[in-house]
Amino acid sequence: MSEETRILIRSEYDIVTARQQVRELCMTLHFSSGEQTLVATCVSELARNIVEYAGSGEIITGLTRNTDEEGIVIIAEDKGPGIPNIELAMKDGYSTSKGLGLGLPGSKRIMDEFAIVSKTGKGTTVTVKKWKKP
Repeated sequence: MSEETRILIRSEYDIVTARQQVRELCMTLHFSSGEQTLVATCVSELARNIVEYAGSGEIITGLTRNTDEEGIVIIAEDKGPGIPNIELAMKDGYSTSKGLGLGLPGSKRIMDEFAIVSKTGKGTTVTVKKWKKP
C-alpha cells in the first residue's frame, strides 16, 4: 500500500471524515461516481462498527497495485471485544445491535476483496479492496 492515510475513529464525525477521505482517494483513480458511493458506503459501515462495538479504532486507506490493476485498500482496525462468531456475523440479517444486519455482508458484496480477522478480547481487522475497472 502506498501513501497510507490513518483516520482515528471515535465518533459519527470521524465516520464522515473517513467517507470524505476515501472519496478523494477514489477520485485520484477516476472511479465512477457509483464506485465512489459503494466504497464510501463500505467505509461508513466499517467505521460505524468501530464506533458501535469497539468505541474507537482506525481506518487506514491507501492505493494498491497488482500486476495489471490499480485500486484502493481500506483497513478497519480496532482493539474492541472482537467478533466471537465470524461466520454468524457474515450472515445477512444477523445483528447484535438492532440494525438490519447488512454491514459486514454488504461490505463484502460491494468490494472486490474482503478479509476479516478477529480475536475475542483482542479486536478486529477488516481489509477490503476495490479495483479500478478498465
